[in-house]
Amino acid sequence: MPYKEHMKAQLNQINNLLQNSDFTRAMAEKLEAAYYIAQNQPVPPFSTPFNDTALIKKSIKEEKIATGVAPLYAVECGIGQLMEASGGTPVEWVDKIINNKLDSAQVLILNRFANATWKAGQPFRGLERIKRPVFISAVFLPEDEVKKDYEHVQITTQMLREKMENVKDASKSQQLQRINELLQDKQFAFDVAANAEVVYYTSQRKAVPPFLKPGEDTATHKKSMLDEKVAINVAGFYALECGLSYLATAKNALPSKVLHDIVTGSLAAPDKKLFQRFANATWKAGQPFRELDRITRDNFISFDLLPAEEVNKDWIQIKAAAEKLSPLIK
Repeated sequence: MPYKEHMKAQLNQINNLLQNSDFTRAMAEKLEAAYYIAQNQPVPPFSTPFNDTALIKKSIKEEKIATGVAPLYAVECGIGQLMEASGGTPVEWVDKIINNKLDSAQVLILNRFANATWKAGQPFRGLERIKRPVFISAVFLPEDEVKKDYEHVQITTQMLREKMENVKDASKSQQLQRINELLQDKQFAFDVAANAEVVYYTSQRKAVPPFLKPGEDTATHKKSMLDEKVAINVAGFYALECGLSYLATAKNALPSKVLHDIVTGSLAAPDKKLFQRFANATWKAGQPFRELDRITRDNFISFDLLPAEEVNKDWIQIKAAAEKLSPLIK
């Protein structure tokens, strides 16, 4: 098979698995087991009669915030990757994004992070959402969907820049510390999410409704405990998929070859770190869905300031996802 056709065929195979509920659940089970094994803890059963049918109360307000704040995590991890590749400081890259000074390769990486964080949130909203037409590999997204992702990146970056004015001339380390503060700021998360909704409706040329309807500030609704368990644990798969689609586009890398390199420990160090950033971004995107207070935890910080043991957790998830996916991609 010609290389280009082989590439497209493999990306299609991955694409089909993205919308497969049974595979998604099996992947989540694999990734949860990998977490416990890495902690030297016994692996609990993924499925129980109670968990499979139980409903849990979730805050409507927090779910709306979680849905809209995802681009912030894409921007934070994406900027980290840009600094890794080309140097500079967070504020310098923020200014380049705002002023449209990025080249197409740099825009591509930000769009892939945006897609990854968006995907990570969908099963929290309802596992059936993975079957929607837009829940596909980013390489197959229509141009208008890609444009939406970048609009959210830019508007979120503008908000981030306003909050970093007081450190614009500070060191890279000080700027990263300021990003940490903003990542853990629940009011900033609310503001980013509310602004994202304005952008969405404005781009659709529709009237912008209030971010919260009367009563939604304290209201709850019931969600499937099993769906949430799947959503919590499947994030590493979306990180892996978006990393594969990025390398396929940016480096013409065949997904099966990259998967082989991940599983065998032979992946080049820069690409390994890229996948770790994707894993951290998708993990972050899931935390406010679980509970908004989780964004104030000590490990909810800029990827570039994480201790090695936290970064290794990200890699464990990527490797486990690759082990599950690799035999299916030919």
